[in-house]
Amino acid sequence: MPTTPTFIRTAILKSLFLTASALAMTSLANAASTIMAPSSRAGVFDGGAAPMLLAQDTSLRPADNKPAEQQGAPAPSDDTPESRMSHRFPQKVKVGDLIGLPVLDDNDVTLGRVTQLVRSPEGKIKLIVSYSRWFGWFGRPVGVPIEVVAILAKQIASLDMKPPEYDAAPTWSPAGGDRPVASGETIRVALTRR
Repeated sequence: MPTTPTFIRTAILKSLFLTASALAMTSLANAASTIMAPSSRAGVFDGGAAPMLLAQDTSLRPADNKPAEQQGAPAPSDDTPESRMSHRFPQKVKVGDLIGLPVLDDNDVTLGRVTQLVRSPEGKIKLIVSYSRWFGWFGRPVGVPIEVVAILAKQIASLDMKPPEYDAAPTWSPAGGDRPVASGETIRVALTRR
């Protein structure tokens, strides 16, 4: 029976040791972050190297990062379409890139396609979607506020406007005073993922 050379056994043992050490350190760090009280977590920020924060983990942030007048007050619940859009990380998009994109509902069924973008007399941007129950074919134009949709890869997801609302929406007409937005203009659109 052939024997494994010593240097290969040593390399394998070192690799196993380093992997086990990394796993132990990760589980130790996770356990420490769940066990530590909020007051002791804030002490981590008092000096030395800053800890690494994950994008969605807010549990390690210091408690005193709010202004003094907001610390005791509950956060206001602003449930307007504009505030929901601002929480969806709006990004700059050229208007011409949105023309022709399909608009999908929550079940990934095509509601219609974007035919143009317009700006209302109040300055609000609307997507004109050719809405139809038959996957967007032979649709009627419906004005959809930019705040209720978000980009989903090479499609647009209708997040806050459901199919029954498309049915009830009036047919859009340019006689309402809406002005077309130039295809070279850049606007901000929210992002989403599934």
